[in-house]
Amino acid sequence: MVVSIRDVAAAAAVSVGTVSNVLNRPAKVAPATVERVQRAIDDLGFVRNDAARQLRVGRSRSIGLVVLDAGNPFFADVARGAEARADEADMAVLLGNADEDAAREARYLELFLEQRVNGVLITPADDDTRRLTRLRDAGTPVILVDREIPGSGFSSVSVDDIEGGFLAASHLLAGGRRRLMFLGGPQSIRQVADRLAGARRAVDAVDGATLQVVEMPALTVLHGRAAGLEVLERAAAERPDAIFAANDLLAVGAIQALSILSGVRIPDDIALIGYDDIDFAASTIVPLSSIRQPATLIGYTAVDLLLAELDDPHGDHDRNVRFQPELVVRESTSG
Repeated sequence: MVVSIRDVAAAAAVSVGTVSNVLNRPAKVAPATVERVQRAIDDLGFVRNDAARQLRVGRSRSIGLVVLDAGNPFFADVARGAEARADEADMAVLLGNADEDAAREARYLELFLEQRVNGVLITPADDDTRRLTRLRDAGTPVILVDREIPGSGFSSVSVDDIEGGFLAASHLLAGGRRRLMFLGGPQSIRQVADRLAGARRAVDAVDGATLQVVEMPALTVLHGRAAGLEVLERAAAERPDAIFAANDLLAVGAIQALSILSGVRIPDDIALIGYDDIDFAASTIVPLSSIRQPATLIGYTAVDLLLAELDDPHGDHDRNVRFQPELVVRESTSG
């Protein structure tokens, strides 16, 4: 038998309104009454119907989070930060994995709109903001995560990826490397394009330095391994002496191909640096140098911005928080 709020009210000898206040605004009810109602809830096994409540008040207690690639530990850390801040606000985070697919991203946005979430945090697959604008026009705030789209009118939390790319390439160049390879994913992903732009700036400032760009279909370990195998097919003189991978997953795959499968000495023959500084970076067969992003803080701050918009719907909705990246040096670039 389904226990209703009326059953709880009868068991506690209070009104339905008092039970509602205990569930939603307990500070307005005398402590003794709260205790009596809570005892009735426990005795009867009452479970509140949040779906019905959502229809009445027009919003749920949830936040939608759409990430570019849930298989990337960086986004797992972003989600962890978002969950921590949402929990402090008595909210839950619903996770959607776009898998670098704009159509899949659109389906998640439609689902979150139907679910009447309090807001959406998203790392968009491209610069097309029409779907996000539609969501916002329907009354659902949107915060960009790990991405800033200037002039879009959306608040964002991001890292200066151009500076991150510059740091990575500058580190390789400072170590005497001159034949650099940028191993990236689709340049339609803004983060990849920005990291490449920063690397180009560093290389262009050094006489005799070159930068070859290798674009892979996705930013995964398997694609990094495929790129490493392609490097091995070249004559030794035609190989790069350093690789800057657009994320750590690509870098790990390249290390697997170069070091494990062929015996290329890292960093003696080829130095290698990644991006994100995921937990696994320090424990690869050759500990990986990387550009660190404060992933957990990014997620936490994104929810902070969302809560600010919910508290002040007519306030500033174009706040951009940008963190600075940090170079982390390990054995893959400093043997």
